[in-house]
Amino acid sequence: QVQLVESGGGLVQPGGSLTLSCLASGLSFSNVVMYWHRQAPGKERAQVARAGTVPGGTNVAEAVKDRFTVSRDNGKNMVYLHLSRVELDDSGVYYCAAFNGVTTYWGQGTQVTVSA
Repeated sequence: QVQLVESGGGLVQPGGSLTLSCLASGLSFSNVVMYWHRQAPGKERAQVARAGTVPGGTNVAEAVKDRFTVSRDNGKNMVYLHLSRVELDDSGVYYCAAFNGVTTYWGQGTQVTVSA
């Protein structure tokens, strides 16, 4: 059974930093593409980052690429999203997802609230 468990969300002040983590189990982690999505209040879920299966194969959405970084540790079955210089619009539920070429699996999400 595939499980994705996010952690690291919480309350952060504007300009602060936060690292989200996602632990995957039940799949061949090094062979799946990992994603981070964000769903802001009242908005659709949108992809913010992708960590591919080849070294260096990461992408971050244009709107946040100067503030967010994505990385993965295949030895630990973990993918991370580091948020820096956060802004109010970064608030939302952040979801980890795994795509094995056939099926996309989702975590339950972790809430990030940016507030002064």
